[in-house]
Amino acid sequence: MNTHKIFDTPIFGLGFRVFFALAGLSALILILLWNAIFKGTLTVANYFLPSYWHAHEMLLGYSVAVIAGFLLTAVKNWTSKPTLSGDKLTALALLWLYGRILPFYAALLPDAIIAAVDFAFLPVLAYCISLPILQAKQYKHLVFVGLLLVLALGNALIHAEMLGLNLNSAWIGIQLVVATIITMIIIFSGRIFPYFTERALSGTFISKNPLLDNLSIGSAVLMFTLQLCSVSGAFLAIVAVFAAAVNGARLSGWYVARIWYVPLLWALYVGYAWLILGFSLTALSAFGWVLPVLALHAFTLGGIGSLTLAMMARVSLGHTGRALRVSNAITIAFVLLNLAAVLRVLLPVALPHGYDLLMYASTLCWIAAFSLFMFIYAPILTTKRIDGLED
Repeated sequence: MNTHKIFDTPIFGLGFRVFFALAGLSALILILLWNAIFKGTLTVANYFLPSYWHAHEMLLGYSVAVIAGFLLTAVKNWTSKPTLSGDKLTALALLWLYGRILPFYAALLPDAIIAAVDFAFLPVLAYCISLPILQAKQYKHLVFVGLLLVLALGNALIHAEMLGLNLNSAWIGIQLVVATIITMIIIFSGRIFPYFTERALSGTFISKNPLLDNLSIGSAVLMFTLQLCSVSGAFLAIVAVFAAAVNGARLSGWYVARIWYVPLLWALYVGYAWLILGFSLTALSAFGWVLPVLALHAFTLGGIGSLTLAMMARVSLGHTGRALRVSNAITIAFVLLNLAAVLRVLLPVALPHGYDLLMYASTLCWIAAFSLFMFIYAPILTTKRIDGLED
């Protein structure tokens, strides 16, 4: 009798596999759909307003998929306890997937069901990673459970407006989600940048600076809190400049010139530099000197986009037993992703009249980057480790 379980396949062996695959696919599909909706060539019923749908899906769809894959994998390493696999991991992935699909069934399903399915993912993920953390008594890692619940709060604020429960909460929810994801990245970076740099560059030692780490996190939280409270002007600008300065000092403390020979490293460092630029542009936007949307996309397209692509590339290689070297195609993908950010964030300042063309070119670069990622990494994510070990 065949006792092979239907979900006992490599892609459901560990969280990074299925969620990185879903993230890569969603990065392509969501942007293609958004481009068509934005240009008016596609009109579809949707639970969300178009601009809210775009923000929601790139943050709580794509970005959260990357976070889920990373945490489900990292928590297993941190605690030496198993995380989801097989049918349970499949169920969690399906919950995420239904959250992406159901908004297009707004004409058939009650809004409350659409909201409930999408909202459920983050609390369920938080619960799933909390179990091994509590079993191992590594309580310091519960900070990530807390951050997932803050993301869930932001999602709830978005849904509250969509359901008519609050008339002005969606934008606050989006801001809270962006702030929380950037905060998570800044925290993660303190753990992974020194480690990855030392592993990749023999003879390198990165000294840690806890004070600078805490200032980097604290200043970012303060700046985002001021934005959530609608504070602008000189006070916001000062805090934003301070956040840019301390995060710049933090990055320079990790920096080694040899990173430019290792694409998996320079992609991470450049991604962090986009966050620093985001803080700087926030300071300028506080006085109305640049549009706030440029700072937003420095954080999201530049920072989140570059760092998540680089992290997916690195984690996937390390956890499938492969050498930590990327192909030329993935190096090109890193370049294209950063070019997309340049076209979307920097060039509009110099060429405001070419904004629509620049945004279209940025979209093409994003699509090309993730097309390369999926072409190279789909076989990696869906096959067993090459060293014969278990996930």
